[in-house]
Amino acid sequence: MSRRISLSALCLVLLVSVSAGAQDPPAPPQAPPERADPDLGVDPLQPDFTLAALPTTLRMPRGKLAFRITHRFTRELGSGDFGDLVSDLFGIDGGAQIGLELRYGLLPGTQIGVHRTSDRTIQFFAQQSVLKQRDGAPLSLDGVAAYEGRENFREHRSGTFGLVVSRTLGRRAIVYLEPLFTANANPFLAGDDHAVMLGLGTRVRVRPALYLVGEYTPRIAGFDTNADQISFGVEMRAGGHLFQLNVSNGFGTTLGQLAGGGVQNDTWFFGFNLLRKFF
Repeated sequence: MSRRISLSALCLVLLVSVSAGAQDPPAPPQAPPERADPDLGVDPLQPDFTLAALPTTLRMPRGKLAFRITHRFTRELGSGDFGDLVSDLFGIDGGAQIGLELRYGLLPGTQIGVHRTSDRTIQFFAQQSVLKQRDGAPLSLDGVAAYEGRENFREHRSGTFGLVVSRTLGRRAIVYLEPLFTANANPFLAGDDHAVMLGLGTRVRVRPALYLVGEYTPRIAGFDTNADQISFGVEMRAGGHLFQLNVSNGFGTTLGQLAGGGVQNDTWFFGFNLLRKFF
C-alpha cells in the first residue's frame, strides 16, 4: 500500500512539473507608457485662448484645433430708454460685427490661426510659449505676432507683435500684462502711423466653471483716438465649450482693431464669444 501511495505521489509531482514547464514564459517587462501631453489637460484659470479680445497664455496641444465665434452687436446700449433696449433684446435684434476664428497647435507651445470679421478684416496670427508658470517659472510668457488687412486683405495692412505675460494668484485669479506694438495702425492718411498698447486683463474664477473677465487696452504712444477699448464679461465652461457674455465700448476682436481703439462718447455694446475646443 505504501509503495502505491509513493508511486502515486511521484506521478503527481511529475505531472505538475511537466505542466509548469509547458506554460508560456513570462512576458518581458513593458516600456512605461508615454507621458500624456500636459497641454491636453484643463487649465482651471485659463479656459480660453483669449479674454474678451486680448490673447492669454493658454497653450494649444500639438495637432489639435479650436474654433471661436465673436459677436459685437452694433446697437448702443445707451440709445433710447430701457423699454427700447428690452424691445430690441439688448441689441440682439440689430446688426452685429461677427468674427470667425480657427486656431491650430503647430508644435508643442506653438499655435497659429486665422480670424476674420464681418467687416472683411482678416488676421493671421502666431503665438509661441516661452515660459510656463506650471513648470516652475515665476510667470508665464508668450510671444505673439499678427498680420491683418481690410477688405479681405486687399487694403490697409497692419502688423502687431508683442508679449503676453500672465501670473496666477492662488487658485482663483490670473492677471495679464501685454505690451504690444502695431505698425500702420492709423487707417487715416494724417497723424501717427503706429500704436503702442499695454493690454491689462484678469480672469477670476468664482465657481468651478463660472468666471468673471475684464480687460483694458490703453494706447500709450502713437496713434490715439482718445477712446481705448474696455470689455467686461461673465463666462461659463462646459467640457470643451466656453460661452462668454460681454459688454465693450468697441467692436475690436483683432489686435489691429484694438490698436484702432473703441467708440468715443462712452458708448457701450453687448456681445458674446463662443469657443469650441476639439480635444
